[in-house]
Amino acid sequence: MNQLLEDLLADLAAETDRLWSAVSGLGERADGGWSTPTPAPGWTVATQVAHLLWTDETAAAAARSVEGPADKEAWDAIVLDAIADPTGYVDASAHEVARLSPAALLARWGKARTALAETLRDFPEGERMPWFGPPMSPSSMATARFMETWAHALDVYEALGVEPEVTDRIRHVAHLGVRTRGFAFATHGLPAPAEEFRVELIAPSGEVWAWGPDDAVQRVSGPAYDFCLLATQRIHRDDTALVAVGAEAEQWLGIAQCFAGPPGEGRVRNGG
Repeated sequence: MNQLLEDLLADLAAETDRLWSAVSGLGERADGGWSTPTPAPGWTVATQVAHLLWTDETAAAAARSVEGPADKEAWDAIVLDAIADPTGYVDASAHEVARLSPAALLARWGKARTALAETLRDFPEGERMPWFGPPMSPSSMATARFMETWAHALDVYEALGVEPEVTDRIRHVAHLGVRTRGFAFATHGLPAPAEEFRVELIAPSGEVWAWGPDDAVQRVSGPAYDFCLLATQRIHRDDTALVAVGAEAEQWLGIAQCFAGPPGEGRVRNGG
């Protein structure tokens, strides 16, 4: 048993369960809450859930692609569709799936999340699955799915007026945010800093999470929740309590991005 993977899947299930509870009671009508606009321009609650559903299905398809020719062909077809529309494929897929009725959307999402967990558990030990970027281990995929589920759930909660649950499960997002520092610079066409940063974050429980050498010149500290919001671009830098020491550390906090794709638009400053 891969305990790291099991822990990740358990946390992913807990985060998904909370989002499920928030949307499953919205009713059958699309205008019963499913059509509520979220902070993502053009995306409703239904679009957010549809995106998570579609990505869970796509991740499972990527993992199954190593099982045989038919599964590889199915994955290759997904990749070719993405290549044909690299900037609009993800949005188009979310909007297409969002046309389902709420009941159909929930039923398909339930199957997708179960299938993804089973597929990641069954994936050959030590191997990596293909993805739209670099190949990923099952644990890395589970971490990425947690990050996306958490971030998109925040958009849904904001739209529906639901208070987010802040737990230490966000450590997965914080870890991904730290690990993608080089990517954040690269996606903005900037050279990645040569030296490691020290990152010290205060977890919701009060525990201190730390990455990087103690004597690093470039340093970031503050609430882990703020850092996770920033890395998923759910908050403006100026609305966080994060402290940066060093020009490169401050620059990073202005462009932090732990999700794939081109630079995100981020959020405007409160009152701005």
